[in-house]
Amino acid sequence: MNIMWFCIPAFGHTNPTIEVVRELTRRGHLVRYYSFSDFREKIEEAGATFISCDAYLPALSKESERRLREVSTTEMSVKAFETTAMMDGVLAEDVAKCRPSVIVSDSVCFWGKLTAEKYGIPMVCSTTTFAFNQHSARYLKNSLRELADMILGIPRLNRAIRQLEPLGYHIKSALDIVQNKPETNTIVYTSKRFQPCAETFDSAHYCFVGPSVKRVAPAAKTGNPLVYISLGTVIQNHPEFYRNCLDALAGEKLEVLISCGRTFDRAALGKLPENARVEPYVNQMEVLAKASLFITHCGMNSASEGMYMGVPELLFPLTGEQQAVAQRVTEMGAGRQIQKSTAKDPEKLREAILDALNSKELQHAALQMREDFLACPGPSGAADFIEKIAGE
Repeated sequence: MNIMWFCIPAFGHTNPTIEVVRELTRRGHLVRYYSFSDFREKIEEAGATFISCDAYLPALSKESERRLREVSTTEMSVKAFETTAMMDGVLAEDVAKCRPSVIVSDSVCFWGKLTAEKYGIPMVCSTTTFAFNQHSARYLKNSLRELADMILGIPRLNRAIRQLEPLGYHIKSALDIVQNKPETNTIVYTSKRFQPCAETFDSAHYCFVGPSVKRVAPAAKTGNPLVYISLGTVIQNHPEFYRNCLDALAGEKLEVLISCGRTFDRAALGKLPENARVEPYVNQMEVLAKASLFITHCGMNSASEGMYMGVPELLFPLTGEQQAVAQRVTEMGAGRQIQKSTAKDPEKLREAILDALNSKELQHAALQMREDFLACPGPSGAADFIEKIAGE
């Protein structure tokens, strides 16, 4: 079976797909993975053929870069439409040459989803966040800035959509591409228990496979507890939060590890306490195997990996989507949200961190979520679902 797989240039959207790709190639299927140079090594290591899309990313002005760093939905959507137009010719040739049985596309990878629609190829949507419909959408509480961005961006989006019409792409709206429709065949990288309103999604079209990760066993907790802190790889402009965490935990009998991202200026944090270190990148699963507490922005991938390893979480969401994940983690009892006033006050932050470290309730709930995730069908179940949609 020939498979075309599409993803956006984001670790949180790529990483969950790797083990599924590995399972598909192990079964003898040919996977052509359309991605970007940062992800080439892990894609090829999983057995897929890497197809570079770097040349088709639109040039960015300084204003566009700023808006993308702030996770502007409008900016991301406009750039995705532009990438679709730039890739149209090469994808037409590839579809004719490869004759794929199925396309797997990330939920916000417009050029993948639109290619499947244009050529009438069966598609599986790869959803690395929650599946959102009219019921689960109540978990999304966008900030005023996010709402303004979406409303004011409508004219730009409409212009970008109109430019794709002559190429054979018939689009009602950006929302129509992104939203989870009842009939869309979809892999969701979480469990039915963790998915909000899971009972409203048709089991014939939605496969909840759980976090798609390499199975790493938690390590025995010896020595001082490890507090691991990360706000992800996208939004990296919160040095004051990291600094407050360092001030809060200086002198405590525990280890502090911050993963800040490769573009973050570590000098902004000043002198580090003796019990702390800051790294641009870590193997998160290996760190979580040793951690006693995870302070996270609550991106879906990070929050899921923490619970998969049975680690209690303190939640500091930065976007509406992350707020939805934080709400669900809190409902499961596996984490607590850090209030904005607490995040700005090292004394209050110290109290919140130490209380979470000593909470038997958080520890028990986190371990329950680990058991729930381990019971999911995982990469093998995802591969079965893709084969079924392809008619294999």
